[in-house]
Amino acid sequence: MYRNILLLLLCFLFSGCLSAFGPRSIENAHPAYNQAIVNTVDEQMLLNLVRLKYRDSPYFLEVASVTTSLSVETNVGIDAIIPFSKAHNTLEPGLGFKESTKPTITYTPLRGEDFLKSVLSPISLDAILLMTQSGWSIERVFGVCIERINDLNNASRASGPTPEKAPKYKEFRVLLKLLRQLQLEGLVEMGPGLDVNTKNLILLFKQGHNCENEIIEIKSLLNVTQQSNQFSISTNFLYTKENQLNMRARSIISVLFYLSQNIDIPEEHKKAGLITVTKTQGGEEFNWGETPGGMLFKVRFSKQKPRNAFISVPYRGAWFYIADNDLCSKSTFLLLKQLFSLQSGQRKYIGPSLTLPVGD
Repeated sequence: MYRNILLLLLCFLFSGCLSAFGPRSIENAHPAYNQAIVNTVDEQMLLNLVRLKYRDSPYFLEVASVTTSLSVETNVGIDAIIPFSKAHNTLEPGLGFKESTKPTITYTPLRGEDFLKSVLSPISLDAILLMTQSGWSIERVFGVCIERINDLNNASRASGPTPEKAPKYKEFRVLLKLLRQLQLEGLVEMGPGLDVNTKNLILLFKQGHNCENEIIEIKSLLNVTQQSNQFSISTNFLYTKENQLNMRARSIISVLFYLSQNIDIPEEHKKAGLITVTKTQGGEEFNWGETPGGMLFKVRFSKQKPRNAFISVPYRGAWFYIADNDLCSKSTFLLLKQLFSLQSGQRKYIGPSLTLPVGD
């Protein structure tokens, strides 16, 4: 009788342990996988930015799927001890279990015609509008994504490999400061025009207290003289008309090139000719931190793995990183990831995938 009761208690105890394994496994594994994927995606993006600075080829792998199987090995038994004396027989219950997981990760290379078209095509003005309406600073979004407005250039030479001569950007930087000031006052709006037959967007400056001088200065920078505060936005620089602003947006690969310009490089790498050193008209090394993109994003380097890094990658004998307390660069990095996901998500790529079983 006692033996039956003991076996029954063991069964209840064992079934309770098994029922806890599944939920506990999810609680332990899900945050770990989530954090690991976030870290690897961030590191891949930073590594590709560094590669572009050195004119090395970037490459992107997407985590297509993560599957894991849970296995539990169990054993239940009773050990009997039968002495050769008059002592009583004894029964000792035995309970054992072993839990193991076998994750499998599938990687998909981001390549092919559709992917190339998506990263080489200009970012749509609708997407840029969406960013500015969803809480992002117009100074950050325009500073990264817009290459030119009318005759104002936002370092257009930096949309590819590092140029030898310093780009033009100063008037564009002033324009961004003024637009940001109006945005904070709620005096600038972007949206579709009233004419549904056209795809042009509208930029509208509202009348506001003590902001008339800013609007006048913006018009002066854009070289427009009309009294109206409403402008249609076009991407056609070959055809201009009154009350129209011409904008040229960067592609996502141009954004990557642009942001890669303001990466600190070891002096010995410069002397070895591993990167292009941009020069001013006076022959001095140009400071990319003065450009609109450089003011928003900075990558540092260290000989040793940095301790205060938000994200860091080793490359060519140095560690490149974004400082954890550099909130401005972290915000721009987050914007870059959103733009990349938006553009690369437009592809329809079907090709070979790399599936790797992960050991214990």
